Amino acid sequence: MAVTLTDMPLEALHAYRPELTAPDDLETFWDATLTEARAAAAAPRITPVDGPFRSLRIEDLTFSGFAGDEIRGWIVRPPGDEMLPAVIEYIGYGGGRGLPGERVTWANAGYVHVIMDTRGQGASWSVGVTPDAHGSAAAFPGVMTRGIRDPHDYYYRRLITDAVRLVDVVRSLPGVDPDRIAVTGVSQGGGLSIAAAALAGDAVAAVLPDVPFLCDFPNAILRTPLPPFTEITRYLSVHRDDAETALRTVSYVDGAILARRITAPAYFSVGLMDDIVLPSGVFAAYHAVASEDSAIEVYPYNGHEGGGYRHFLKQVAWLDARVGR
Repeated sequence: MAVTLTDMPLEALHAYRPELTAPDDLETFWDATLTEARAAAAAPRITPVDGPFRSLRIEDLTFSGFAGDEIRGWIVRPPGDEMLPAVIEYIGYGGGRGLPGERVTWANAGYVHVIMDTRGQGASWSVGVTPDAHGSAAAFPGVMTRGIRDPHDYYYRRLITDAVRLVDVVRSLPGVDPDRIAVTGVSQGGGLSIAAAALAGDAVAAVLPDVPFLCDFPNAILRTPLPPFTEITRYLSVHRDDAETALRTVSYVDGAILARRITAPAYFSVGLMDDIVLPSGVFAAYHAVASEDSAIEVYPYNGHEGGGYRHFLKQVAWLDARVGR
């Protein structure tokens, strides 16, 4: 982590509201994308997982994401037959769903915990098993520039569609109260939670983006010192004439634009010494949220790790108060 502030002073961050232009066809773009994905969907498959899991029940989930592609996940359930609220967790950049039983915190707090695998990732720090079946033109290593010349081909169109489709699926799971579904994640997972809450509408009861990535792209690709945003910077250093095209593409997935559609309660976090996700991007998305019930937890002396487990405890208390735990 950085050892000093990486962005504006806190007072300036509280005032930061960049003028980000949404594409004219943003709504029709996402409506058409999600309609096509839903039309191509097959019934989800759920398989019990064997293992040394004595206090929780773990199941292997396969569901249909973008273009009907098979996406994997875990379902982790507390004991009993009570109808419970659910928390959907999306994973940070480079990671996958992990091993069965690796993520149990939300289930231990009394929620049905659903973890989405990340297509084409899961080989950096956490295991993943879902391929990305769609190719792209020239791209810098990583996923940030895959298909960046056209929003229809862009990698994050596919991943965000997976995230929204999982909300659809979780609403129909046995033992889940469809009116009490929250979405969360750290970094890339936080950015996906913003997109899912924005695009799934009333199906999401609360959103908890933790140091969220994928926000305020125009500023981030100019000023962020460390990857993954620098993948786009490096790409444009070679593809010098593609900046306008690339910026238009990322505007379809920018969390600071999509957040304008969020009306559910929202609880953000930010680390002021973050040199992977600049605090200004987090505040840009936070300020864009349309909900009257929104808050941001600021960790002045932390980087991209944010508040860690201490913040998770605050998240549980915040969500308990909103979904009736």
